[in-house]
Amino acid sequence: MTITIHYTFLPHTDADAALAFYRDTLGFELRNDVGGGTTMRWLTVGPPEQPETGIVLHPPAADPGITDDERRTILELIAKGTYGALTLATDDLDALFDRLQASGADVVQEPTEQPYGVRDCAFRDPTGNLIRINERR
Repeated sequence: MTITIHYTFLPHTDADAALAFYRDTLGFELRNDVGGGTTMRWLTVGPPEQPETGIVLHPPAADPGITDDERRTILELIAKGTYGALTLATDDLDALFDRLQASGADVVQEPTEQPYGVRDCAFRDPTGNLIRINERR
């Protein structure tokens, strides 16, 4: 039996900005775009070379079981950049860093050799989710 990661979920607060970041800057393909308006649009994106792995970008706190106080807390955490995170990997960290920086993405950390044996950099997507990128070795 094999278990793989199929989808992960990250919130977005602006579907068009999220799509521009993941598709146009990172080079992911758009696989699904459902719903509409500014509050109920769900996007599925992923690397073209990995059709079985994707990211579902969803409106935050859309679950009807969440109270208004919980919704406010989630939006506050997103605004602080402490709610969602994802780690990607690439074989050319410097080129991807340059591309993201040139796009105007919010740089959190330039490429750095970490003491635990990983070279990585970090950005925030337009929503504020932390995107770490490891160099594949």
